Amino acid sequence: MTLRASDIIPISEARARLTELAEDVVGSGAEKVLTKNGASYVALVDAKKLDYYHALEHEHAGLILLSEAEIALGQVIAGQRLSPADLDRLLAD
Repeated sequence: MTLRASDIIPISEARARLTELAEDVVGSGAEKVLTKNGASYVALVDAKKLDYYHALEHEHAGLILLSEAEIALGQVIAGQRLSPADLDRLLAD
C-alpha cells in the first residue's frame, strides 16, 4: 500500500487526533506513520492487519526451518556428517 502525504503525521499532532486517525485506519485500511523530530517513529495499523502480518512472519519462519532441514537432509544423504567428537568441538567454541 502506498502512503499518501496525509498518512504521515507528526506525533504531536496525532496526540490530539488519535481517535480520528484510528477510525480512518480501521475504516479505510490506510496505515498512518507518526513522526518524531521529522523521522518515522511508529505506525498506526489496523489490528486485523497486524495479526495477518504476524501470521505471515510465523509462516515465513516455518519455511526457513523447512529449507534448512532440506539442506541438512541432503548433506546427510551425501555423507557429509560430523563425528561426535567434531560436533562437540564445534559446540564448545
